[in-house]
Amino acid sequence: MTETHVRAVVLDIEGTTGSASHVHEVLFPYARQRIANWLAAHRGDPAWTQVLRETRVLAGEPVLDEDGAATALIAWSDANVKAPPLKHVQGLIWADGYANGELTGHVYDDVPLALDRWQRAGIERYIYSSGSQEAQRYWFAYSDHGDLGGLLCGYFDLLSAGSKREPASYRTITDRLGVSAEATLFLSDVGEELDAAASAGWQTVAVRRPDDPRGGPVTGHRTVASLQEVLPDVPPGAAPAAGPMAPARTDTGHTPGTADVTGTTGA
Repeated sequence: MTETHVRAVVLDIEGTTGSASHVHEVLFPYARQRIANWLAAHRGDPAWTQVLRETRVLAGEPVLDEDGAATALIAWSDANVKAPPLKHVQGLIWADGYANGELTGHVYDDVPLALDRWQRAGIERYIYSSGSQEAQRYWFAYSDHGDLGGLLCGYFDLLSAGSKREPASYRTITDRLGVSAEATLFLSDVGEELDAAASAGWQTVAVRRPDDPRGGPVTGHRTVASLQEVLPDVPPGAAPAAGPMAPARTDTGHTPGTADVTGTTGA
């Protein structure tokens, strides 16, 4: 089945636009090693207060102290729990790593090309990931293809939309975008997420990268190995005008660079 009348594309990150191994082998360990030090360095700051409050609520321990919060956050990291407080503090730690040049966001070569193609066609482009909105912005602003923030319209995470495996989350995004569910396309490597999006009336395409050890198609969804296979021949201006959209989040805190849309890895 070919996708039709698409006005908005919503993309996952891990395993879809970027390598899952980069997340698990680089980003997660980087944040885990710095959780306790980050809490100590930001003690009393508004961000520290928010992380501590979120951790206490999720852990069910209203008087949890800083050391207890660090222990809980590290335990969630080790268990790969998609806990909002963990995603929040990871995003803050990664932001520092991107800003000081220790981290870059991995983006597959076809992603800048696809985003550029869809932008020229008038199709809106959004990210929906379990990582915090801040982490998403920095991933693309400091990507190995340069600053791709200008190719994206906005970001959704667990706090702003909800769990990626619940149809209600996709309905929330539909309301925010002002684009009908039928005209919204979701790209992900996770079958349960695609099922939830389809239940909410969205079009779906599964992405299964050649380096993905799971291999094979995703049951119930057209499966591609590259974004070059998704809306490949959309002419400029082909998409009808969309309704009110979620505001783009480009406040990355640095001077934007130049996006590399040549299909080769940027410096």
